[in-house]
Amino acid sequence: MTTTVLSLRRARVRYGPLEALHGVTLAAPGPGLTVLLGRNGSGRTTVLRALAGAVPLSGGAVWWDDVDVTGVPAYERARRGLCLVPERQAVFGSLTVRENLALTAPDPDPALGAYPRLRPLLERRAGTLSGGEQRMLALSRALLARARVVLVDEPAQGMSPAVAARTYALLAALDACVVVAEQRLPPALRDHPAFVYVLRRGSVVFAGEAGELGRSTSAQQG
Repeated sequence: MTTTVLSLRRARVRYGPLEALHGVTLAAPGPGLTVLLGRNGSGRTTVLRALAGAVPLSGGAVWWDDVDVTGVPAYERARRGLCLVPERQAVFGSLTVRENLALTAPDPDPALGAYPRLRPLLERRAGTLSGGEQRMLALSRALLARARVVLVDEPAQGMSPAVAARTYALLAALDACVVVAEQRLPPALRDHPAFVYVLRRGSVVFAGEAGELGRSTSAQQG
């Protein structure tokens, strides 16, 4: 059974004189997968950061488990089981792959089972990995964390189609509220039971099941 775990209610975010979110309302179930779609500048990354507490709201609210957590700082949300995987700087580049994983859990085997390609790279510094390998490492840490809420910005960036499909299968299988942000709906999710929000210029222009997306003119233009 899924229920709404995390939501924005008429959320507004400002960066100086510019408003990035214009009263966005959305809800993410758990366990379940929610996808935020939009071009660069649409507000999808800001939505993730607002949910995580990484940016303050100038209006509206963030609710988690029917509790208003708008004023709860990001570190406290992390302690309560929220994990944010940003698009950039998601790993500690000066540490080895093994050391990055050890920061989350002493046993790296579950992460290496998810991404076997990381095993021969355990003693490599994370900053020397390719973009796709760094995404695998960042997501491995999220998998090890056993978080209640997982927020990921462009999870499959730099990955091959096969690894990207595996990544989405792993995220969809988590017993957690999972919210991912992408520019376009990944092929692996076109027939997946995911709920989709399309953002354009800081506003939601489509909300519905992934299978309905292609039938929405406004979404296609988002």
